[in-house]
Amino acid sequence: MTGVKNPRLALIFILVTVFIDILGLGIIVPVLPDLLEELTAEKVSSAAAYGGFLIAAYALMQFIFSPILGNLSDRFGRRPILLASLFGLTLDYLLMGFAPTIMWLFIGRIVAGIMGAAVSTATAYIADISEKEKRAQNFGLIGAAFGAGFIIGPAIGGQLGEIGTRVPFFAAAGIAFLNFVYGYFILPESLGMRKRRRFDAKRANPLGMLISLKKFPYILSFLAVLMCFSFALQSYQSIWSFFAKERFSWTSGQIGLSVSAFGVMFVVVQAILIRPAIKWFGETWSVAFGLCFAMIGYFGLAFVDTTIALYAFLVPGALGGLVVPSLNGIMSNGVTDNAQGELQGGVNAINSMTAFVAPIVLTQLFAYFSHSPNAPMYFPGVPFFASGLAIIVGVIIFSQAVVRAGLLSKPKLGNKDL
Repeated sequence: MTGVKNPRLALIFILVTVFIDILGLGIIVPVLPDLLEELTAEKVSSAAAYGGFLIAAYALMQFIFSPILGNLSDRFGRRPILLASLFGLTLDYLLMGFAPTIMWLFIGRIVAGIMGAAVSTATAYIADISEKEKRAQNFGLIGAAFGAGFIIGPAIGGQLGEIGTRVPFFAAAGIAFLNFVYGYFILPESLGMRKRRRFDAKRANPLGMLISLKKFPYILSFLAVLMCFSFALQSYQSIWSFFAKERFSWTSGQIGLSVSAFGVMFVVVQAILIRPAIKWFGETWSVAFGLCFAMIGYFGLAFVDTTIALYAFLVPGALGGLVVPSLNGIMSNGVTDNAQGELQGGVNAINSMTAFVAPIVLTQLFAYFSHSPNAPMYFPGVPFFASGLAIIVGVIIFSQAVVRAGLLSKPKLGNKDL
C-alpha cells in the first residue's frame, strides 16, 4: 500500500498540516470586510464585490495549476508539493498584511493560488496510506481538520481584528511558516517509487485531466455533483462575513464566533458522525442524506431574520459535511493507485473552478439585492437561495449516476436492511 512505516502516525501528521493550513485561512475571514472597506473606501455591500473577485483570482490560479501539481505529486511524491504549497501561503499572507492597495491583495492571492495544493495533495496522501474500505472515513478526518481550523481560526482572527485589520494576516503568515518547517522535518513521503508514474503534459491541464478521468466509469458524473456542492459551499466562504455584517450589523468578533460555531458542528459531523453514517447507510446514501440536509440549510439561511434562526439553519448546513468524504470515497475507490494524485488534482480543479465562478456570481447577487436601487427587492440572502438551487441540480445528477453505476441499494443499519 505504502512505504510509510507508521501510517497512523503519518495520518496524524497530515491532519495537523491541514489543520494549521486552515487555521491560518480562518484567522483572516472576520477582518476581510473591514480591510476591503479600508482599501476601497466603499460600504460593505459594494466591497463584497471586490471580495468576490479577490477569491476568484485565487481560484482561477488553482484551477489552472491543480492538475499540474496533482500530476507532479504522482511523479515526484506528495511531500515536495505540500511543502511548496505551505511556503506559498506564507508569502501570500505577508503580501496581504503589507498590502497598501487592493492590487497587492490580488497579487498575494495569485501567488497562493499557484502554490495552493495543500488540501488536494493531502487527500492523495491519505489515499496512499489508507486501506480502500477506510478511505472515506479518513477523508472525513480531513474535513474534521478543516472544521477544527475554522473553529479556532476565526475566533482568534476576530479578536486580533479588534487590534487592527492587518494583525491577523501576520499571525497567519507565522502559522503557515511554522507548518512549513514542521512538514520539512517531520512529514514522510507516502508514494513509493514503484507506484509513481511519468509526468504527462497532456494530463496536466484541466481539460486533459477530465479526458483522462473519463476512462474511469461515472467519475465525471460524480465530479459534476461535487461541482454543484462546491458552488453552494462557496456561499459560506465568500458571503458569510458580508451577509452577517449587512443583515445583523455584526462586528468582526461576532462574525468570528459564528464561523467557529459552524466549525464545531462541521467537526462533529466529519470526525464523529461520518464513520457510523458510512457503516450504517453506506457511502451512496451518506451523500444523498448530506445533499438533502445541505439544501435545507441553504434555503433556510436565505430567509433568516433572527440570530437564533441563523444558528438553527447552520445545523443542517453542517450535516451537509457528509457529502464530500463519502463522494471522495466513491471516486477514490473507482481509480487506480497511481491515479490518486491525478484524481485529487481533478477534484481540486473542480473546487477551484467553482471557487472562481461562485464568488463572482454570489457576491454580485449579494451586492445587487442589498445595495442597488434597481433591485426588485431587498434580499441579502439571495446567494444562499442560489446555493440551494445548485444542490437540487446536484441531487438530480447524483441520483441518475448511482442508478447507472449500480450503486443504488437500500440503506442499511449495520448488516440488516432497513
